Amino acid sequence: MKINKYISVIAVGTLLLAITSCSSYLDKDPENSVPEKNVDFTDVANMYQPVSGVYAKLRTGGMHWVIWPLSIIRDDDVWSGRVDDQAILNQFGGKTNDPTGYNYDNTFWGLNEMWNQYYGMIKVANAALESLNNYAANTTNSAVLTTNKSYQGEVRILRAYAYWRLTQAFGPVTILSSNSQTNLTRSTVKSVYNYILGDLQYAMDNCPKVRPNEMEHVGAATAYTAEALAAKIYLNQGDYAKVEDLTNDIINSSKFQLYSDYYELFKIPGKLCDESLLESQCTDFGLGSGDMVDADQWFVFQGPANDGDISGWGFIGLYKSFRDWAKDRGETVRYTTSFLEAGTTTPSGDVIRPLQNPTQTDCWNGKAYTPKNELTSGRTKYGSNNNIRILRYADVLLMNAEAKVRQSKNGDTPFNLVRARANMPAITNVTVDQIIDERRMELCCEWGERYNDLVRTGKAASVLGKYGWTEAKTYYPIPFDQLSDNPDLNKEPIDK
Repeated sequence: MKINKYISVIAVGTLLLAITSCSSYLDKDPENSVPEKNVDFTDVANMYQPVSGVYAKLRTGGMHWVIWPLSIIRDDDVWSGRVDDQAILNQFGGKTNDPTGYNYDNTFWGLNEMWNQYYGMIKVANAALESLNNYAANTTNSAVLTTNKSYQGEVRILRAYAYWRLTQAFGPVTILSSNSQTNLTRSTVKSVYNYILGDLQYAMDNCPKVRPNEMEHVGAATAYTAEALAAKIYLNQGDYAKVEDLTNDIINSSKFQLYSDYYELFKIPGKLCDESLLESQCTDFGLGSGDMVDADQWFVFQGPANDGDISGWGFIGLYKSFRDWAKDRGETVRYTTSFLEAGTTTPSGDVIRPLQNPTQTDCWNGKAYTPKNELTSGRTKYGSNNNIRILRYADVLLMNAEAKVRQSKNGDTPFNLVRARANMPAITNVTVDQIIDERRMELCCEWGERYNDLVRTGKAASVLGKYGWTEAKTYYPIPFDQLSDNPDLNKEPIDK
C-alpha cells in the first residue's frame, strides 16, 4: 500500500451502538470510513465521530503485532523469542555472543507494514481534522468551537504519536500535511520533531488539563498526554530545561500518581488508572461471548508457548543476561511482573509449563500477561479485555529526574518514587547512569525505550557495538516497496 492510498477504518458500529452504559469513545460508533461522506456538519452531536476513528486506527493499525517486535528488539535485553517463524526478526537486533546482528533487510514485510500502519494513522488524523474544520465552519457557538478545538487537539496528539514512532523506526520520514499531497520527499528528523511539537503545542493550548480517566470520553488524550510526549521529544534533543518544565507541570498538577501495585498495573485492575497518560483501549463489554473491540493479535503473539488459556504464539523473549542483571540489582516486584518464565507458577496461579522447544525463549513479556482469573468468564483469548499501555507517569518522573540531574540539580525525589513502588531502596544524589539503569528496568519491553535511551545518550556504540550495531544502523531502512512506489523517498531529506 502506498502512502497516498485511501485509508478506511473497519466498521463495528452495530456492536458499539448496542452498548450504551459507558461514556468511553469505544461506544461512539467510531469506526466509520474516514474521510466521512454525506455528513451533516451542522449536527454537532456527531462531532466526536471523526476523532474516534483515529483512536480506532491507533488500536487496529498502530497495534499491529509485527510493529511490536520491530519496536523493542533492537536493545540488549529483548529478542523475537523464536527462531522458526519470522526468523528474519532475529537479524534486526543484537544477539548474545554474536557480532552479526543489526542486519536489516528492507524487503521484510513487517517494515512495510509498520510504515503503512503509521501513515494510515496520519491519513485518518488528517481527514478527521478536515471534518472537524467543517464542523467549526458551520457554527458560531463559542462553546462548540471550544470543544471543537479540544477534539482537534486529541487528533493532533495521535498524529504526533504516529510521527514519533515513525522517526524512532526510520529517522527522516515524510511530513504528510495533506492527504492529497503528491511530493513525498522526506524531512530531517529535526524538521519532523518540530512538526510534532507544533501539533503537541496546539493540544497543550486547547485540550483539558485532566487525566485521561477524567475525560468525558474516558481514556482520551489530554493536555498532559501532549506534555509527556513533547517531553520525550525534548529529551532526545537534549533540551533538559524544557523537559523539566513540561514534566514539572504534570507532576505539580497533583493529578497523577503511581499505581500502588506494579504487578496489577499492566493487568485488568490497572486499566486507565491514575498513572495512565495514554492507552490503546480494548473491551469485551463484560460479556463472555460475542465480538470484542480489541487489538487483534497484539497480546496473543506474545503469549507463552503454553497449555490452556494462558497461551499464545511464543514471541518476545527476554535474555537471561538481562534477567540476571535484574536479580543482581535485587529486583523482586518488577522481576515477577516483567518476566514470565517457563517452568514457573505466576502469583495469579497460572502454570507456565517448562520449555518444550529449545529453539524458543524460556521467558516472555510479563507485561502482556493477563491472568486467567481476570478474564471475563467465557473468554479464553490471551489478553482479552486488557488495554495496551503507551505512556505512563513513571516515565514522566524518570524524565524529570534526568532533566534535573543533567542541569546539576537534585533528581532524587521523582526517581525514588519509582523505586519505592518497586520495593527498591532509595538512592541519594542519583546520577544519570543510575537513572538510565532505572529506566531499563522500569520500562523494559515498553516501546523501545531502552534502545532509544542508548542511542540518545551515546551509549549504543559501547553497549550494542559488540553485536554489530553501528551509528549507520540507528534506523531501519525505508521499506523496499515504498522506495519502489514513491521515488521521492530516495531523495535526501530536507529541512522543512
